[in-house]
Amino acid sequence: MAFMAVLESDLRALSAEARRRYPAVKDGAEHAILKLRTLSSPSEIAHNDDILRIFLMACEVRTIKLSIIGLSCLQKLISHDAVSTSALREILSTLKDHAEMADEGVQLKTLQTISIIFQSRLHPENEDTMSQALGICLRLLENSRSDSVRNTAAATFRQAVALVFDQVVLAESLPAGKFGYGGQLSRTYSITGDVNRSINMSDSLDHESTCRGPPVVRETLTETGKLGLRLLEDLTSLAAGGSAIWLRVNIIQRTFALDILEFILSNYVSVFRTLLPYEQALRRQICSIFMTSLRTNAELEGEAGEPSFRRLVLRSVAHIIRLYSSSLITECEVFLSMLLKATFLDLPLWHRILVLEILRGFCVEARTLRILFQNFDMNPKNTNVVEGMVKALARVVSNVQAQESIEESLAAVAGMFSSKAKGIEWSLDNDASNSAVLVASEAHAITLAVEGLLGVVFTVATLTDEAIDVGELESPRCDNVPPVKWTGKTTVLCLSMVDSLWLTILDALSLILSRSQGEAIVLEILKGYQAFTQACGILRTIEPLNSFLASLCKFTINFPVETEKRSALPSPVSKRAEIAVDQRESIVLTPKNVQALRTLFNIAHRLHNVLGPSWVLVLETLAALDRAIHSPHASTQEVSTPVTKFARELSAQYSDFNILSSLNSQLFESSALMNISAVKSLLSALCQLSHQSMLGTSSGLGPTTTQKLGSISFSVERMISILVNNVHRVEPFWDQVVSHFLELADNPNPHLKNMALDALDQSISAVLGSDQFQNYKQFKPLQTSQEKEADLDKLMSLECSVISPLKALYFSTQSVDVRLGSLKILLHVLERYGETLHYSWPNILEMLRYVADVSEKDLVTLGFQNLRVIMNDGLSAMPRDCLQVCVDVTGAYSAQKTELNISLTAVGLLWTMTDFIAKGLLNEPFEEKETGAGSIVKQVGSKKMEDKAHSFPNNARDRPSYIDGVDYEKLLFSVFSLLQNLGADERPEVRNSAVRTLFQTLGTHGQKLSKSMWEDCLWNYVFPTLDRASFMVATSSKDEWQGKELGTRGGKAVHMLIHHSRNTAQKQWDETLVLVLGGIARILRLFFPFFTSLSNFWSGWESLLQFVENSILNGSKEVALAAISCLQTNVNSHSLKGNMPMRYLISVVDVYEHVLKKPSSYSDKVKQEILHGLGEIYVQAQGSFNDVIYTQLLAIIDLAVKQAMITNDNFEMEFGNIPPVLRTVLEILPLLGPAEHISSMWPVFLREFLQYLPRQDTHLPNDDGKIDQARDSSVNNEPPNGSIPISRDIVAVSLDSGSTAAINAGIPSYIFAEKLVPVLVDLFLQAPTAEKYIVYPEVIQSLGRCMTTRRDNPDSALWRLAVEAFNRVLVDYVTKSTKGGPQSGITKPARTRIWKEIADVYEIFLVGYCGRALSSNSLSAAALEADESLEMTILETLGDTVLKLPIDTPADVVERLVSTLDRCASRTCSLPVETVELMPPHCSRFSLTCLQKLFSLSSYSNEINWNLTRSEVSKISITVLMNRCEYILSRFLTDEKGLGEYPLPKARLEEINYVLQELACLLIHPDVASILPLHPCLRTDLVEDKEKHGNRSHLFVLLPSFCELVTSRIKNTGAAQLSM
Repeated sequence: MAFMAVLESDLRALSAEARRRYPAVKDGAEHAILKLRTLSSPSEIAHNDDILRIFLMACEVRTIKLSIIGLSCLQKLISHDAVSTSALREILSTLKDHAEMADEGVQLKTLQTISIIFQSRLHPENEDTMSQALGICLRLLENSRSDSVRNTAAATFRQAVALVFDQVVLAESLPAGKFGYGGQLSRTYSITGDVNRSINMSDSLDHESTCRGPPVVRETLTETGKLGLRLLEDLTSLAAGGSAIWLRVNIIQRTFALDILEFILSNYVSVFRTLLPYEQALRRQICSIFMTSLRTNAELEGEAGEPSFRRLVLRSVAHIIRLYSSSLITECEVFLSMLLKATFLDLPLWHRILVLEILRGFCVEARTLRILFQNFDMNPKNTNVVEGMVKALARVVSNVQAQESIEESLAAVAGMFSSKAKGIEWSLDNDASNSAVLVASEAHAITLAVEGLLGVVFTVATLTDEAIDVGELESPRCDNVPPVKWTGKTTVLCLSMVDSLWLTILDALSLILSRSQGEAIVLEILKGYQAFTQACGILRTIEPLNSFLASLCKFTINFPVETEKRSALPSPVSKRAEIAVDQRESIVLTPKNVQALRTLFNIAHRLHNVLGPSWVLVLETLAALDRAIHSPHASTQEVSTPVTKFARELSAQYSDFNILSSLNSQLFESSALMNISAVKSLLSALCQLSHQSMLGTSSGLGPTTTQKLGSISFSVERMISILVNNVHRVEPFWDQVVSHFLELADNPNPHLKNMALDALDQSISAVLGSDQFQNYKQFKPLQTSQEKEADLDKLMSLECSVISPLKALYFSTQSVDVRLGSLKILLHVLERYGETLHYSWPNILEMLRYVADVSEKDLVTLGFQNLRVIMNDGLSAMPRDCLQVCVDVTGAYSAQKTELNISLTAVGLLWTMTDFIAKGLLNEPFEEKETGAGSIVKQVGSKKMEDKAHSFPNNARDRPSYIDGVDYEKLLFSVFSLLQNLGADERPEVRNSAVRTLFQTLGTHGQKLSKSMWEDCLWNYVFPTLDRASFMVATSSKDEWQGKELGTRGGKAVHMLIHHSRNTAQKQWDETLVLVLGGIARILRLFFPFFTSLSNFWSGWESLLQFVENSILNGSKEVALAAISCLQTNVNSHSLKGNMPMRYLISVVDVYEHVLKKPSSYSDKVKQEILHGLGEIYVQAQGSFNDVIYTQLLAIIDLAVKQAMITNDNFEMEFGNIPPVLRTVLEILPLLGPAEHISSMWPVFLREFLQYLPRQDTHLPNDDGKIDQARDSSVNNEPPNGSIPISRDIVAVSLDSGSTAAINAGIPSYIFAEKLVPVLVDLFLQAPTAEKYIVYPEVIQSLGRCMTTRRDNPDSALWRLAVEAFNRVLVDYVTKSTKGGPQSGITKPARTRIWKEIADVYEIFLVGYCGRALSSNSLSAAALEADESLEMTILETLGDTVLKLPIDTPADVVERLVSTLDRCASRTCSLPVETVELMPPHCSRFSLTCLQKLFSLSSYSNEINWNLTRSEVSKISITVLMNRCEYILSRFLTDEKGLGEYPLPKARLEEINYVLQELACLLIHPDVASILPLHPCLRTDLVEDKEKHGNRSHLFVLLPSFCELVTSRIKNTGAAQLSM
């Protein structure tokens, strides 16, 4: 075992040390070693004295080394309980002897051994051993010269005393813990920290007391208790300066004894509270000593006058007061009186500081202060010690004003608070001067006093919070009404403390706050302000609350207005002060101001429910702050300046202002957490602030007025903020806020007016934008529930109260600005929240209706903007019973005369209304779909439509549309009535817009109208509108208007120009009438099939036709065109689909016919439209046309053409183009081809237009070039195939003799014919075969007549177009004849006549008009070349197509055609030589080309398609060719001889060369060769030799001529070649 080994080692050491000089000790040690080896545990050692004796023997030697070894071994034995209790006296005796030794080490070992004894089971339990052990410690404490020994002795004695009293507590069964404070409380970094720490310790103390219950006082003591009492009495005696009998000590330092007493008093409270002997000792002995020690009326000498002694006395007294005041009432009262007295006696400063420290300790300990106040201040029999303490502390603070070094002292106080805030103990420098020490001491005293006052403040606040926690007080955030009188114990205590202390505390704190600039002290004092003010608010103590608020507000910010308020009566002094303040340019917020403002915000946040009338004080300050924040000259100030000015401004000024501004806003945002009465109080305070500032704002400008406006602005903005944050419960205070806004709006100051209007706007918007309005639609369908009905009633009341101020504001003032403002607010409301409104529409509409009649343009404009928002976005939210009112209001704005644009836009809004109303009408019983620009009735046939139309009265369409109790039909008719009335407005723009809107709405929503509604619309609105417009056109003035006068120039008025189309009233009514007709056309296009089913619609249709006819004949051009368009739109829309009954169609055609028969007072444009209309009618309704109607159509067009030719006979000569009417005829002509079911009308149709081509006589030139009279080529007008001719009676018209002559003469019009020819040819080629060949000769003949116009008008394009058309017709005929088409069934006489006409045309045109010199010199070379090309084209058609294709052409026609070619080819050779040179080159080329065609027809080159027709043509052409060649050759020789040496003309040479070359190359068919006039023998030889030499029999026919040609002097004729 380790202990046994150590002990054996110590014995060996002891033996070794005593070996020489103390053999007995050596032997005893060796014997003990042997004995020790026989023992096994400390208990066995305790029962054996040998081991203990050897150590005691060693100590008795009293040598230092042996004594130290012996004492060390004794300590080990005692620590391991290896010593019997019976040996205690012997051990103590040994220790007493060693305590007398002078060696320090031995003395320390002795004290250690005593300490171990007290902690072991050898603890002294009787008075003798206890006094002996404690006496050793005290004697060493007094007699030792070593500090370490004295300190160790003091510590050992303190430990021994503690162990003794621990035994007392244990023996008396007292609480085990130390029930009290273990000495002086350590200070924290702030007063609030000290208070909180004391509260925590007090809570712990109270908890222990509560758990154990109240102590039961006992009079008897145990032995241990008696032992402790004896020790306490001796210590008391020593503290008093006497001797300790029991401890056998004569005297020790009183300071040590007092320290031990303080230790006992503070750590063993339960001993004095429970054991009566101890309490009596405390009351009679200890308190007596302290009372004596506290006396300061005599000079203190010796130890009692030292600071350390006084500090101990005061600390002990403080413990007695803190821990035993409840039981020692009188003694504590005496102690407190003596302490308070010491604060104002002329005592050393350090003494007063010690007292102030004690008083500060009481103040920061909430439990102590509470007990003292309850025991003394609240007890009438006792002195008000707490009030006295507070006054004493306040007196210390106030005395600072009397000090000479006040600034230094306050700076030192600020430094102490700053050091404490940083956790640093404040101290002076070592070399500080006496004056610095004095200042520091005074500052220390002031600091303690301030901290004490703040401790009281925080204690009151803490106790108030405790009262809230236990339920005695209501939290300031609760909504409950406080009782008239508080009854809770803690609450009554707090009220008493506040009532008795607030004024003293306020005076002291405000004084020190006003004189201090340090950040830390300012923060601490402001914390005190906040805590005490909040406590006063919670306790509902109005006067202290207002006083503290007023004092706090003084430290926030100063404005000129505040300076004025300091003096109720004006005086010169105050006047000067006002001027001085007003002249101040900038405002600087110090850190103190900023912190004070933050404190004010904290108070307001905590007490917002209880401030009540005190809000005014807060709001005045916040208004001043608001002005400072928005002031350009305001700034903040820092405490220290270690950084640059720019950095300070950025980091301090803006951050502080931003934080303060945010706090300012948050305060009012938190009003949502306030109860309703508190919100009302806050609003009342804002109104009061605003009213105070309103006085004098209407006159003058300057700083005072600006500040007042700023205060009003602040009040208004905060009212809005409160409303915004309390919209969920706005009803109780809405009227209060709005009434103030209305009052501001009535102020003459324009700034206030605008401010009030903006505030009202924001307030209404905030309420209407709240959730309760947004969720209105959720309640609407659930009106059966009583709860929901109640909610809706509440909502209705709120909505009306929110909107009604706008109406009241408008009608209560005559100011235009205010009225404009109210309308602007209404506009904003409607734009944002119109859909949420429901109950306030009557008020809104009434207000807008009134605005429509005012004369101010701005009001009308703004009112109409409101109406437009309603019509565009608010109709769905409007109650149905308000729709009629809304229609009337819209009508009022349409009819107002103030602003034209408003009227026009209002008319458009009526259309919006009809769109909305149409949604309420019942759906149509028939289906409609969109086609083109509009919707038409879906219909298959007229019969089906009529059946469906007759079924309308029996279905839902005729039932009125009632939805939600609203007659939508009535609403719709009211809109139509308004539009009809507006259609007669004197302003053209308005009536035109109304007319457009009326018909557009009818067209858009007509499918939802019933038959009865349509009948009402047609007879009450549509036709009356047309009649009235027509009447106004007839009766309106034709006088020209002058435009608006713009100014004067040269003394004459200058007017705005008006376009000639609208410079009279009649012209403008014409425009309106055009719109009416356009509207009628629209509804007819959409609903005509349905209208035909209405009763009496035919009569309306007839009246419409009569009006159209009258408009065309007597109206302006625009009206006439609109009337035509009205009919055409309807016919075009419904004819193609078969929805146009025949009688309606015929009636339209009849109207056009009647119009054209009348004298033409209307323009060509009208005729053009009529013609276009006829063409469109035929195109759309051609299926409905029969022969009679078609004939009537052609007659109408014929009439129009003839009238155009008569009235425009010089038009083409003057302008070089055709008249517009004829141009229109040409445009519609391609559309008029007869339909399939009236194909028999093709000849009539074509003949009708062929008559407009030239009809001059045709002349044929004879062989000699002379002109003979030809046969009459008049057209046979007999109708072939039984077709119906056009009755001239249908188109009879009164024409004068000149006109008749013109018609009989054919009305020549070359330009019209030019345009007509291509169109006619196209139509002719489209005609059916049978009908085409009926008029084929007439067409060929007419084209031929056009071709012959070349001589008279060579520059005209008519003959060219006719040639091209002739070629097209001929090629078409020949091609189809070749293919054996349907025309093959035509009779032979018909074909013969066709070919006869073709031959005539070729003969006349080619012989008489081609290849000849023309008289025109105006043709360009390009034109001449084009004409020549055209001549070649017709030759190619004749030679390559007509005569070569296998068609059944009569032989006489072929002979005529070949003869025609021969006659044309004879041009060059027939003329005298002298004349040939004068002939133009194209003439010779034409002649040569004709000769070429003869060679081509005669030649044969093994052609595959050689046929009988080709052979017959070749036979005819070869005979003609041979004769022509023979003539050319003979004529050549004759001319050559006649010219002699002169050369032949070039043309003749080219001709002879061409003939000889072609003859050399020509091959003919054997059948053709058989007809040549050859000798029979020669014919036989040629037949046999044709295989060798080819079919060149024609050369033998010309052989004689060739032989004569050989003798020609011209060598290049080719005769030799031919002979070869």
